[in-house]
Parts: sequence; structure tokens; C-alpha cells
Amino acid sequence: MSTNDQSTDDLEMEPIGSEEEDYEGAPPDYQITTYPADFTLEVLHQKWQAKDIVVPEFQRRFVWKQPQASKLIESFLVGLPVPAVFLYSERKSRKYLVIDGQQRLKSIFYYFDGYYGPSKGGKRVVFRLKGLNQNSRFHDRSFDDLSEEDQRGLKNAVLRAFIVQQLDPEDDTSMYHIFERLNTGGTLLANQEIRNSIYYGRFSRFLDEINELTIWRKILGKQQPDTRRRDVELILRFLSMRDSTAYKKPMKEFLSKFMQKNREASKQRLQGSRALFERTCEAVVTDLGEKPFHVRNGLNAAVFDAVMHAFSNHLDDRPGNVRQRYENLVRNNDDFDRNTRSGTTDMEVVHRRLRQASEQLFDD
Repeated sequence: MSTNDQSTDDLEMEPIGSEEEDYEGAPPDYQITTYPADFTLEVLHQKWQAKDIVVPEFQRRFVWKQPQASKLIESFLVGLPVPAVFLYSERKSRKYLVIDGQQRLKSIFYYFDGYYGPSKGGKRVVFRLKGLNQNSRFHDRSFDDLSEEDQRGLKNAVLRAFIVQQLDPEDDTSMYHIFERLNTGGTLLANQEIRNSIYYGRFSRFLDEINELTIWRKILGKQQPDTRRRDVELILRFLSMRDSTAYKKPMKEFLSKFMQKNREASKQRLQGSRALFERTCEAVVTDLGEKPFHVRNGLNAAVFDAVMHAFSNHLDDRPGNVRQRYENLVRNNDDFDRNTRSGTTDMEVVHRRLRQASEQLFDD
């Protein structure tokens, strides 16, 4: 897990080369089609109002200043070219997810709505064109201040969009890699930030909810959620490893497919997952103490998945000396040490360390 752009309050993860390699690995082969579509601004605004255009959750803020947004609107009014936006056509909903162009699109929509930016404290600022040349006839004009001709011209102005659609395989996993390569403001998005956006739904909300559990935060040693959602990714890793026989490398694809599969999991299933996760965390903290997976230099994700998996399968038959067994496992077992230092996402290594943790912690 990358530590780039990490807040001082974020998780301290042990650097493991194989984890980093898997985290940044190449995507599988896809069949993707990309085609241009010229929308009028009025049509784009109508699609936005109908929620047919969606800005993924990771794009948390509209950051353009009013002069930036104003100059974009002026460009349309005077006929200057504007860069195209990129939209992903989601397979199931057929909605457009904004890959690139949030600032431009929201500037347009806000101007048509008459207010700059979202409301703050129930108040909104009237969107007047600021930062233009004083001699511009559009200076300080809101949409309602424009002449009917200029309003019509702006509505009929065209913004080119490139529509991205995945043909094969029949899922939307290519979105993950498209977003992964998108650099916004110089900060590459972390894998779980992307997953939470692409596979938004009942399961993503569930992960965020249980990430707040006090007992879980004791395992991590951090009270506040990680800004890059690496704590959420660890929960996802635990839940997906429940069926460890299904694991296939790369890890990040395995986690993404699990999240996609469970995107709208039933409430009953999620309740069961929460109960299992919470009981496992309580057992780990009771038997091993707080921050148990910081065995060398930061939290070791491979030790975490092996030991959490073992505990979850032995909640009712834990030996009294499990803490001593754990110390022997992480301090004196050379093979387990290797399996949590290198090749940690290889299928054979994953199965081997899960088996070792279960046998050494709980077998008689």
C-alpha cells in the first residue's frame, strides 16, 4: 500500500515489495470502446438534474474559484474552444460517471442554476461572472442578466464528451484502472478510494460504517479513518479472504471483484458480516492486545489477513495461551516470516500463511 501523500494521522503500513507491486500492477486485457458525443450545455444540464450524470464520491470537492468558472462560461459565450470531458457509461445503470471534467461541468450547471457552488449554512452565492475584463459585456452578469439571445446561445453551445464503454469482460472493472491512472491535482487516487466510487452502493456504505467501530480502531491504533481508505481496504481484505479458496492474484483485482459482487448485498448478509467482523476484532484485542499486527515497522497486511482469518474460524475454541502462540508465530517462525515479507500476494504464499496461522494458533 502506497504511503505517498499520507497524512500524519493515517495508518502506518509496513512496506512490502510484493504488496506495492500488486497495488500498482498492470491491468488485465479489456475490450473498450471510446466515441465522441457532442452535447449542448442545456442537454448536459438536463441530464445532471435527472441524475443521469454522476460525479464519483472520491471527487469530493468543487475547487475552482469563481474567476476560473466565470472564464469558462465566457469562453462558451464568445465561442472559444473548451477541452472535452470524459464520461464512463456504466453497464447496468447506463448513467454517465465523470472521469474527467467535474470542474467544467459543475461550473456550467451552477451558472444555469444561478448560484456559485453548493449551499453553505443554507445560503448560496449568486453566480455572477467575475474576473473578466472590465470591458467585457458579460462582466458581473448572472444567467438571468443575460439577454435572451445570449441565454439561448449558451444553452445551445456544444461541449464535446468522450464516452468510454467496456465491452468485454461484461463488468465495469476497467473503470477502476481508468480512474487509477487519472491524476487530479498531482495526487494519484488510492485503490480503495476508486473502489468506493466505482462500486458505490449498500456494501461501500457498510464498509465505511464498520470502519468506525471502536474495537476496530484499537486494532489499527488510529482513532480517525485513514484519508486514503486503507483501513477500509483491510476490512475488505478480511471479508474477501473468508473464501480463501477463491483467491487469485493479483490481490487488487480479487478485492475489486469481491466488492463488485457484493455491491448491493442483502441487509441480512451484511448484518452477518458485521457480527463476524466485530466478534473477530473483539477476540483479537482480548487475546493479543491493541495494535497486534504492527510486528516490525507498521501494520503488516499479510500478518493481518492470516491471523484475522484464523481467529474468525476459531471464535469459540481459542486456547488460553494463544498470545504466546502468536508471539512464537511472528517472532520465531522463519517460514511465516518469509510468507509475510515477500511474494505476499502469490496464491501459494497466501494459502500457506493462512494455513500456518490457523495451525500454530489453534491446533492442539
